[in-house]
Amino acid sequence: MHAILAAMPERDHRPRIAYCAFPLDRASHLRRDAAALAEAAAASSTRVVPVWRNRNLITADGAPAMVALAGEAARRALAAGRERIFLGADAQGAWFATDVSDIAEADLGGFLNGASDGAAFRDLRSAGALLAGGEAALLACARGLAHWHGASRFCGACGAPTESRDGGHARRCVRPDCGRDHFPRTDPAVIMLLTRPAPRRKPGAARCLLARQHHWPEGMYSALAGFVEPGEALEAAVAREAMEEAGVRLAAISYRASQPWPFPASLMLGFRAAAADDAIRRDGKELADARWFTRAELKALPEGDLRLSRPDSIARFLIEEWLAEED
Repeated sequence: MHAILAAMPERDHRPRIAYCAFPLDRASHLRRDAAALAEAAAASSTRVVPVWRNRNLITADGAPAMVALAGEAARRALAAGRERIFLGADAQGAWFATDVSDIAEADLGGFLNGASDGAAFRDLRSAGALLAGGEAALLACARGLAHWHGASRFCGACGAPTESRDGGHARRCVRPDCGRDHFPRTDPAVIMLLTRPAPRRKPGAARCLLARQHHWPEGMYSALAGFVEPGEALEAAVAREAMEEAGVRLAAISYRASQPWPFPASLMLGFRAAAADDAIRRDGKELADARWFTRAELKALPEGDLRLSRPDSIARFLIEEWLAEED
């Protein structure tokens, strides 16, 4: 095959949360086998997922689909790329990612010649919710690893250059008296949907708390979120963020789901949290606004002036999960 394998199988089977359904066997036992990886990179069955300046190769016309290079196009991408990152394998062969950001924008047309009509390097978030689950997860993994390599070219301990190891899943300081290993960074962040039950005499009036930050597009509301601090348990982070951002005390906290979030390097840990009371005590610094919404109010949003968080986010999953329940 000269150009591409455009889509992963079962395009209509999407996960409930975007970027989670990684479709390959990660085959981590091969990462330190340099000979096996070199053989795989040269194989005609190998496919390559290129990343250009934090953008992924996606079809631009009609329903978006991942574009993976094969054959001569794949070998050309690996030769032009900064790193060769082994993603894993499926029944057809190996998959690699590579960062081709050194290609000038004016030269992208020539690089993509014959790859796919209408293919372009696009921001993954613009298409993530519309891609098949396996495609979105694979592109997210490629993007995250490519970004980490670009941000980790020097040792944080001594400042010497680092080099890629373990099939692109580690970097090692080249200074002999240092030699420190560095691994892909993932920053844990908690995201929580705060809820209150319906008052006894007001059936249908259960509420969730949504907020907006100052820099968000006008009218956009989402769940509260924040990074986990060193030495902090996840539940403690949920309680702290709820108090810091909205001044809300929590009565109960329950874990719901997680989501890889390589924008650029986070893992989102989703929670549902019952508020102890209705009071919102925001200070205006963390949030521009925070409100309680009933299910009826949120379901009427398309006709109003409010927008929920984007459909590829775990925030949207937490909101839609709550909306599907009964008071």
